[in-house]
Amino acid sequence: MIGALVHQLTRNLTEEQTREGGFAPYFVDHTTGVYPTAASGFPWSAASMAVKGDVICDLTEDLAAEQKARVTYDNILRLSDDPDVSDVIRFLREREIVHFQRFGETIQSR
Repeated sequence: MIGALVHQLTRNLTEEQTREGGFAPYFVDHTTGVYPTAASGFPWSAASMAVKGDVICDLTEDLAAEQKARVTYDNILRLSDDPDVSDVIRFLREREIVHFQRFGETIQSR
């Protein structure tokens, strides 16, 4: 959903807007295609997924991932002045909270 949102926001940028907005290096490599990266520019990779095969360990890792995503959405909301963008981010943030709660309930039931 984030990728679709970024695409919608950038697909009609002019060359000048691309440069002024700091998107020129990204545009050179990816045009307006969605290429998942962290805000720091590091590409997403499955290496960031920690799986041990132990249910409690893996669920605890999932809890941490949900909280990290929630914090990222909180940070985006602090920076966003576009109500349409903020609505999508709020929706995604709420999903992270529910996921966190469900993972926590699963751990407690074990």
